[in-house]
Amino acid sequence: MPLYRYKALNTRGETLDGTMDAASEADVALRLQEQGHLPIEARPASEARAVEDWRALFKPKPFAGQRLVQFTQQLATLLNAGQPLDRALTILLDLPEEPEAKRTITELRDAVRGGVSLSAALERQHGTFSRLYVNMVRAGEAGGSLEDTLQRLADYLERARALRGRVVNALIYPAILIVMVGASLMFLLGYVVPQFAAMYDSLDAELPGFTMVVLGVGEFVRDWWIALLIVPALAVYAFTLKLRDARFRLRFDAWLLQRRIFGPLVARIETARLARTLGTLLRNGVPLIAALGIGRKVLGNLALSADVEAAEAEVKNGVGLSAALGRSKRFPRLAIQMIQVGEESGALDAMLLRTADTFDQQTGTSLDRMLAALVPAITMLLALVVMAVILAVLVPIYDLTSVIG
Repeated sequence: MPLYRYKALNTRGETLDGTMDAASEADVALRLQEQGHLPIEARPASEARAVEDWRALFKPKPFAGQRLVQFTQQLATLLNAGQPLDRALTILLDLPEEPEAKRTITELRDAVRGGVSLSAALERQHGTFSRLYVNMVRAGEAGGSLEDTLQRLADYLERARALRGRVVNALIYPAILIVMVGASLMFLLGYVVPQFAAMYDSLDAELPGFTMVVLGVGEFVRDWWIALLIVPALAVYAFTLKLRDARFRLRFDAWLLQRRIFGPLVARIETARLARTLGTLLRNGVPLIAALGIGRKVLGNLALSADVEAAEAEVKNGVGLSAALGRSKRFPRLAIQMIQVGEESGALDAMLLRTADTFDQQTGTSLDRMLAALVPAITMLLALVVMAVILAVLVPIYDLTSVIG
C-alpha cells in the first residue's frame, strides 16, 4: 500500500504529524477518526514539499537514537522488576525533559490504562515508533515475554545506532578536510593569484603556459566565486530531489552496488542490518514472511530492498531463504552460506544474528582501512594542487630575478 503523510488533531487539540500505509486518503482519514483524532490533511508522501522536509530535518523527534534506546531499556528494566506496564510508563514520564517526549509517554500510558495493548498504543503514535519497533512489541505481547522482547529490541537499536554512528564518524574528518582545504584553495586562487597577475602585467613579462593557465583560473575564481559556491550546492540539492523519484533511486542504488570500492561496503552494511532485523524478529516469534516484509523496509538501498521483496515472494512458494536471497547475486556469498547453514541446522534466528555480528565486524574493519587510506590520499592530492599553484606563480619571479641578476 502507498505511504501517506497526514496532519491531525488529538483530543487535547495538539497537532500530530506522521505517516501511514493506507489504500487511499479517505482510508487515512477513516483510521485517524477511529483512533479519536480529527484529520486535517492527508497526501501521498511522495508529494511532500521541500519546505516541509527542511522543517522535519530540524524538528526534534521525541524518541530517536540514544533516547529511544534508553526508553526501551528503562521500560524493560521496570517490567523485569515486576512493575505493571502503566506504572512503568508513569515512572518513565518523569525522566525526559522535552515536552514532546512527555506528551508521547502520557498518551501511551493513558491508552494502556484504557485497555489498549502497548503495540496498539505505539502504532497510534504514527511516525514516532517504526514498524519494526511496533511489530517486535506485538510479538512479545503475543508470546508473553514483553520484558525480554524489549531488552532484545534495545540491544538491536543500540547495535544499529552504533553501526550508523561509526559510518558517520568515519566520514566526518575527510569531509571537514575537503571543505577546509577547498576553501583555502579558493582563497589562494581567488585572492592571492590575481595579485601576482597584476604584478606580471605591470612588468610586461613573458610567462610560461602553465602559469598563464593558473592565472586565468585565478581570475575566473575571483570573478565567479559566488557561482562556484552556489552551483555545486544547487547540484547537490537537485540530486537530492531526484533521489526522491523511486525509479531513479532504484537505478542509482543498483549502480552504487556495482562500484568496486563502495559497492561491497554498502552490501555488507545493508546485509548486517537485514540479518539483525530478521534474526531479532524470528527470535521473538514473528513468522519469516512477516519478518521479510518488515526487514526490507529498514534497508536504505532500494535495489537490495527490491531483492528482499522478490525473495519474500519466493519464500511464500516454499523456496528457502538462502536460495531466494542468493538469486539476486547482490548479497555477499558468505551471508548466503551462513543463512543456509542456519536453515539446515534449524537455528535460523541464531545464525542470522551471528551473520549480523560478522558483517558488523567486517564493516568496521573496512571503514577503518578506508579511512586510513582516504585521509592521506586526500591530503596528498590537495597538497599537490596547492604546490602546483604556488610553483606556477613563483617560478616566473625566480626567472625574472635570474635575468636581472
